[in-house]
Amino acid sequence: MKISLEWLNEYIETGLSAEQIAEILSDLGLPYEGIEHLSGDAVIDVEVTSNRGDCLGYIGIARELAAVTGKELKLPVVKLEESAKSAAGFASVEIVEPALCQRYTARIIEGVKVGASPAWMVKRLETAGMRSVNNVVDATNYAMLETGQPPHAFDYEKIADRKIIVRKAVAGETLISIDGTKCELDSNMLIIADGRGPVAIAGVMGGLDTEVSETTRTILLEDAYFDPVSVRTTSRKLTLLSEASFRFERIVDIERVDWASQRTAQLIVQAAGGKAAKGVVDVYPKKPAQKEVTLRLGRMEKLLGIKIAAAEAVKILSRLGFQPRHKGEEITCTVPSWRRTDVCREADLIEEAARVYGYNKIPAERKIRIEIVPVDERQRFVEVVGTYLNGCGFYETVTVGFTDERTAGLFAGPENKGHLAVKDVSRKSVNLLRRTLLGSLFGVLKTNLNAGNVPCRIFEIADTFVPAEKGLPIEKTRLSLVCDCDLRYLRGVIEGLIKNIDSNAGVIFNPVKPVWAEAGAEITVNGDVMGFAGVISQIVREGFDFKETMLCGAELEFEKLMAMGGKAVKKVRPIAKYPGVKRDLSIVVDEKIRWADIIGAINKKASAELEGVHFVEIYRGKGIAAGKKSVTLSLQFRDEDGTLTHEQVDNFQVSIVNSLNESVGAELRTI
Repeated sequence: MKISLEWLNEYIETGLSAEQIAEILSDLGLPYEGIEHLSGDAVIDVEVTSNRGDCLGYIGIARELAAVTGKELKLPVVKLEESAKSAAGFASVEIVEPALCQRYTARIIEGVKVGASPAWMVKRLETAGMRSVNNVVDATNYAMLETGQPPHAFDYEKIADRKIIVRKAVAGETLISIDGTKCELDSNMLIIADGRGPVAIAGVMGGLDTEVSETTRTILLEDAYFDPVSVRTTSRKLTLLSEASFRFERIVDIERVDWASQRTAQLIVQAAGGKAAKGVVDVYPKKPAQKEVTLRLGRMEKLLGIKIAAAEAVKILSRLGFQPRHKGEEITCTVPSWRRTDVCREADLIEEAARVYGYNKIPAERKIRIEIVPVDERQRFVEVVGTYLNGCGFYETVTVGFTDERTAGLFAGPENKGHLAVKDVSRKSVNLLRRTLLGSLFGVLKTNLNAGNVPCRIFEIADTFVPAEKGLPIEKTRLSLVCDCDLRYLRGVIEGLIKNIDSNAGVIFNPVKPVWAEAGAEITVNGDVMGFAGVISQIVREGFDFKETMLCGAELEFEKLMAMGGKAVKKVRPIAKYPGVKRDLSIVVDEKIRWADIIGAINKKASAELEGVHFVEIYRGKGIAAGKKSVTLSLQFRDEDGTLTHEQVDNFQVSIVNSLNESVGAELRTI
């Protein structure tokens, strides 16, 4: 915002140079970008942060300077000579959307003569970077720059039925804005309408049909409060930016809407003549409650590291309009209406006192003390999991926490109503908080496969949002893995990871078919469901346009994995003194027999010397009957008290083969 020193002097006389004022504003959190010296004036270009909409007007800037310098803030004296006719007799106002328009005022000014503006008004608008249009429009722009509240002037005679309706647009409605843009409106946009249709886009820009022209004799003056999110969304969708929308997006002072309307009417009469009708049509459905915040002096000293005297803090807060009341160790403040959105808690009040008192008064030490704290348990566990998966050839990726409806449908089923969505036009269709990480990871996998980065094995640890029966979704951290390999490899990685966390854990893969898989399993650890794994289905493959036939994914509950790590007791045993004996078996079983069935049969008759069973391969083809398969497995035997003989191992093997025959109908395969 450009601040003319000459204009600023009307609201506060500091006696300071432009450079000094610029430095003060910078210390207050309003940095300046440059100073332009003109004939008899200086213009300071001030950057106003998005939370300080109150400083988008000269009065707000002057209030900040008054708090620091102690100089008097001089507000314009509003004296509006009114006619005997009542404003309510000219027009009515209906707010259909009170959540999006919390207050709307309409004033009537008769007998205006539209023409050129006074030279002083034109000069001041030009210093702010605004061109002169006519005396009525210039008066509204002048009032906006002064008060920070954007008004709008309609040609009253062009308002159908003499009624203002604040409503949402109907799909298909259009409006030509005053800059000549044809605006295609939709049902999410708030508009100002009359009996015929739209006459303005609320908080953004007026319509061409009702703009003030040389033939205008009566003005309907709007001053209102519009929802900042609604204004921002509409402005972005229509690519229609204005000085008004810039201010409405940063929130205007709802309590001073009528005062700003009176001031604007005064300026219009001063520049274009005429007389205002008596009173105002003021529709104010629900007045916001006054907010009180308490500041503890001890807390302020602890946060700042310095002590600000109670009297000094009271004086600062009083100049800022907070009406402080000091009692004991507390200062209770009534938050002024122009600061109700950015001052909500004790820390905000402390910041107000500190920035005016001066951050440069906070002492700096020559030595900086750095406290080293150990990595917390969660970070440590993330490192453990990541290190293990890196060793298995998996790379970590980080993806966005949103997904689109199509991807959500592939992994969460056709019913997506459980997803929490954000209404943000910048995200377009990718606006659903994901319930699973798999969709995002398969998208990354697709990119890598297209680039020829094979094999590709990736994982991510991130939050998902699971629908709850009532209220907002439940936030859950999950570990997800995807790879361009077969499910047996992925199973081995998962089993190895879990065993790495707890070597005594019992891991079982029970056949289950997740919605996104053509074959898969439910992963249980010690009887507790930990997650799912599977081979992606044809529908998912087509959704991502995958050419590869074998792509797998898995997702595990990270919190449950971490809980296992906290409970697990690490057991260490000495390196075996005696050698082990390895025997390979190839057995022929029915196609329906699972690996878990084979392991169960082996464990029935296995001796204590059986150290481990490892899967080798499955064969189907020549020599194997239809409906059968050949499973090759490896048995590892070891005796901790001595070297096993071949005769002993033969006996162990015979018992296992007999058990396999009895339990799963297995026959030894001969070549």
